[in-house]
Amino acid sequence: VRAAGAAMEPRAEREAAAGSPPSLFELSGAVVSSAMGTLEREVWALPGQILQGILPLLNIYYLERIEEPALKKGLSTQPIWHKLWNDVMKIRPPKSENIKNWRKKFLETFFSNVLHGVLDVSSDPRLSDRRFSPLLHSSRHVTQLTICNMLQGVAELTAERNQRVLENLAGSLRTLKFRHLLTSDLSIRQSLSLLLHHLIHHGAVSQVSMCSWPVPDKVLLVLILSMSAGFWHPGKTLMHQGSPCSLCREESDAQGLLTQENGALLGSNQLCCGSTEQSETSQWGDSESRSKKVQTASAVALQEADPDSQASIELSRSSSGTVKTPVLCGLRSHPLQNLACQDVSCKVPPEYYIKGESSPSLPKRSSVGPAFQKPYRRFKTAVGRKRRCPRRNRRARADPEDLYDFVFAVAREEEEMAESLYESNAQERESIDDWAPSPADTPSFEDVGCTEGGSVGIIPLKAACHFRSISTLELFSIPLTGDTCRALGNLLSSWVSLEKLVLSYNGLGANVFCILSGLRALSHRRDCSLRVVRVSDVFSHIPSVELVWSILTAFPRLHTLSVSFDLKNQLEGNRPEGHSSSEAEIPESCLEQLEIRFPREPLQTSLLLPVLKASRSLQQLSLDSATISCPLEFGLLLQALKECNPGLKRLSFHDVNLADYQKEVLLLLQDPVLQEITFSFCRLFESCTAEFLSDIIQIVKRNSTLKSLKLPGNRLGNHRLVALADIFSEDSSSSICQLDVSSNCIKPDGLLEFAKKLESHILQRGGQIKFTHLRLFQNWLDQDAATAQEALRRLRAVCSVVSNTWDSSQAFADYISVM
Repeated sequence: VRAAGAAMEPRAEREAAAGSPPSLFELSGAVVSSAMGTLEREVWALPGQILQGILPLLNIYYLERIEEPALKKGLSTQPIWHKLWNDVMKIRPPKSENIKNWRKKFLETFFSNVLHGVLDVSSDPRLSDRRFSPLLHSSRHVTQLTICNMLQGVAELTAERNQRVLENLAGSLRTLKFRHLLTSDLSIRQSLSLLLHHLIHHGAVSQVSMCSWPVPDKVLLVLILSMSAGFWHPGKTLMHQGSPCSLCREESDAQGLLTQENGALLGSNQLCCGSTEQSETSQWGDSESRSKKVQTASAVALQEADPDSQASIELSRSSSGTVKTPVLCGLRSHPLQNLACQDVSCKVPPEYYIKGESSPSLPKRSSVGPAFQKPYRRFKTAVGRKRRCPRRNRRARADPEDLYDFVFAVAREEEEMAESLYESNAQERESIDDWAPSPADTPSFEDVGCTEGGSVGIIPLKAACHFRSISTLELFSIPLTGDTCRALGNLLSSWVSLEKLVLSYNGLGANVFCILSGLRALSHRRDCSLRVVRVSDVFSHIPSVELVWSILTAFPRLHTLSVSFDLKNQLEGNRPEGHSSSEAEIPESCLEQLEIRFPREPLQTSLLLPVLKASRSLQQLSLDSATISCPLEFGLLLQALKECNPGLKRLSFHDVNLADYQKEVLLLLQDPVLQEITFSFCRLFESCTAEFLSDIIQIVKRNSTLKSLKLPGNRLGNHRLVALADIFSEDSSSSICQLDVSSNCIKPDGLLEFAKKLESHILQRGGQIKFTHLRLFQNWLDQDAATAQEALRRLRAVCSVVSNTWDSSQAFADYISVM
């Protein structure tokens, strides 16, 4: 305590010099906080009133540890964490008004800043304590981690001294982001492999996002994609360790013991992943000898997996037909895991298909002894080879193959064909000399632009393992070449855990059909989870609706589909043959939400109407920047919505010129099912008559289903806004609770008149009104600040008002400058 008091003397002197000497309680509290290493338990037991005065004096380590005792005493540490954020971070986080847990927000940002060297813990005495590690202490609160530039912090996280940090991250991290990546050397890529293996394969990461990578490193990109999909070849990465990943080794030991016990109970000779034959496992005496044998087998597997070695791993077969696999390929049992096989840990590549046969068959293999042997060389040609991932409940088969070769061979077979692979008669097998690849859909290894040696710089992987995979993949502003699109397409073909795919501004062009091939193969998997696909780009290679048609034809099980393009591709005649959407019929889909942004293209009702007819579960439709050629076209669209989509609740038009379609607009407002209608920048009132606005008001007053009416950017002006207040009159049965009149040239005096008229209607109705939200973004409220504030004050007494400070004069100057 004497030492703590001495340490507090400089602080007391500073406060006294500032003219505010500390009180006796503050001095005592500071001494106690400095001796928390000894007095921690006693401090926890203090009465709440005393503890409340000590909390602001604690450093972040003890403040985090005392959270639970403080809550039990009815005390909150959130104001203290908020103040720490303001003092240390000195920036206002986005959407700070929505942050409920400042403790988590601070510690998560603190971890990231310390890891990347942005924050010096010695800069503030509340951030440092010799008894605690900043990374270890804060890692439990990290749910989102961003890796930037040259992968800073990756080597630090995978260092031996930070093993517990990595274990904490594996349990807490949910989202992993990569931003502005640059080319990295081999050692950093190996560290990244270990990091992804722990966080994805053995962790809880469910989302991987990559953005802003103008010139992506193909090797690094495919590495991240393949490991996100659950594939990994640890040979090179773990060569220096001489043993598999500790987590894999533990699971292999556990599954080996489970296999031994099950074999004894069931009399089965089958093997679980990472184990050898039961006859061998029964001879393993204790755990020490078993661990030694595991490490020996792993070392052999790693040596064989070396691309520079002439030998490769062969799956050994016993006389009973069981298969022995390298221990290093142990699998985790996880609900999201995209397993290739349940009783084999290594990812077994799909089989060749025999030319001219309707069902696939396996080649004959000679019986192999217990030792690893060199497999037959597979015949590679320039023609694609059809493959199919085995079902997880089937037996092991075939030998491991290069992961890169597997990734770049798009699987196109249906699930029934995969099932028949194991149901076909064994007598139908033919020798390896009779294998002939099919010239069908799949691009070959050479077609990708890669030779057997891996000309793109990706090392051939001879023993690819399959682990847990993520459920959300997002790629923003990353150019994808033909190679990487084919790689992604192949990964998608068996990525059953994937639930959401977002491809934004990737310059796909014609390569989008590689993605469609992967989606088509994935749709044949009964256990696939994909429900959301969002594709956006600058140029459209094919018309937007045609791409929607193609995606739904390939994957009708989607629930949400968004297709968005900024500009139409001016190059005609560049579309690959065999991809015309008009040749196929859309099966009945599960689509619930459809968003299409047209690059100033026609509405294409001939293609859009079949999409709507196939999507009877559609609940939300958004059409953006489309061109309507005639009233007949718009009428057909409305008729299709009424007949084919009875459950449609939300309809949105953005930047679609509806000035000449007043009759159709009124029909939409009368719809008895729609709950939300948006006409955004549709020029509704550009050349309308007074009767049109009156009709809108009368229709909305009688519609008790419509709850949200959004009219931003339609040139309402003051007088039309005041007229809209009649929607809430005494004789109205309207259920409107949200009204959006942003960007409508509204001035303060018009808003004040609207507020007064709304108040009078509410008084007439006895205060009973459902109106709760009003949006007023980008209106001319800066022209008279006092009047605007008075209008906002009146409105906020009635409903929630969302507005912003907008310089209308500057906006007008910007508009003139670009005219």
